Amino acid sequence: MKKRYFSGLSKNTALLTLTSFFADISTEMLYPIFPVFLTQQLHASGGVVGLIEGIATATQNIVQGFSGWYADRIQRRKPVALLGYTLAALAKPLIGFSPIWQTALGARFLDRFGTGTRSAPRDGLIAASAKEESRGKAFGLEGIGDNLGAFVGPLVTVVLLVTLHPALRTIFYLTCIPGFLAVFMIILVKEGKPVGIVTRAVSVRLSSFSRAYWVYLAITFVIGMSMFSTSFLILRTKELGVPLTVTILIYAGFNLVAALASYPAGYLADLLGRKWVFVVGLTTLLASYLGFALTTNLLVLAVLFILYGVYQGMFRAVGKAMATDYVTPSLRASGVGWYASVIGVSGLVASIVAGQLWDKLSHPSVFVFGILCATLGTIFLMIFVPNRAPKTA
Repeated sequence: MKKRYFSGLSKNTALLTLTSFFADISTEMLYPIFPVFLTQQLHASGGVVGLIEGIATATQNIVQGFSGWYADRIQRRKPVALLGYTLAALAKPLIGFSPIWQTALGARFLDRFGTGTRSAPRDGLIAASAKEESRGKAFGLEGIGDNLGAFVGPLVTVVLLVTLHPALRTIFYLTCIPGFLAVFMIILVKEGKPVGIVTRAVSVRLSSFSRAYWVYLAITFVIGMSMFSTSFLILRTKELGVPLTVTILIYAGFNLVAALASYPAGYLADLLGRKWVFVVGLTTLLASYLGFALTTNLLVLAVLFILYGVYQGMFRAVGKAMATDYVTPSLRASGVGWYASVIGVSGLVASIVAGQLWDKLSHPSVFVFGILCATLGTIFLMIFVPNRAPKTA
């Protein structure tokens, strides 16, 4: 049973997992302090936080569509991913130099541009590192690295704040260390030869994708409308009087839960079918948002972050695996890339709407909006998406 649980994974899968681990330490060292940095030091409003994070998320995910398209067209994924990891490692320290929120937006944009450039080609490499029947586990293992890095990153920030008491800007400068460790890991990955004999650039037209793939993307857009920036969860916790270090620790716990949930979710998706595992994940999202809308209790907030972490772990592993189910091997980077682009566009809209609701209506209304979108997306997923994808797209 243990052998089957971990079967089908390769050295490349492990290296890509480590790549995501170090990259997310870099990202998450700054993420939980970024909304605080914006609102307290750069005097930005909640609407500005929503705008910046919406643009950041949209940039990251929309760029994935084009980087995945280009990587598939030249049938070379590693060089594109390497470029993205390098850009992201260089961009994060620039946030710390920002005197106003507009320059912080520019630096955050460059950081997410690099992240978007790397992600789809990396996911194409992950999909190629395992057979179809183990693909959920491969994405689940990478999700462990990603979310475990997201757990370690905030802890590093807390340790620095408690022991050395640095200025928040200093944290941004230090993120380049794990960022370049991620660059080193991706250099060690060995990219296999393209499927078949490639004598010219591969055609990557939108018509190359199946109808089932486009249906899945349409449903993903509806679900993505519920996924506004996690910054609003952090601000919600902070406004209830939770100290910054405790808020960061709660956020770190959320990422640890996401890491722990990721691989089991991928394994169950391979075993039972991806759709129903996805539906379970969406149910936990609904429960989390409902709690954030209603509670003011610190202990309950910690539990809600755990539920949200379960959803994030399941969504990362299962959502990407489903996106690759409906495309041919030569289009995997594009398939995951355009999937991420849809999440980016919907996330941008969701974060902007959430920012306006936060400023002009009420803070709980942000989560009510998320509940409505997630409920609608769950219904569509249950009705229109088959439990298992066909063997050939």
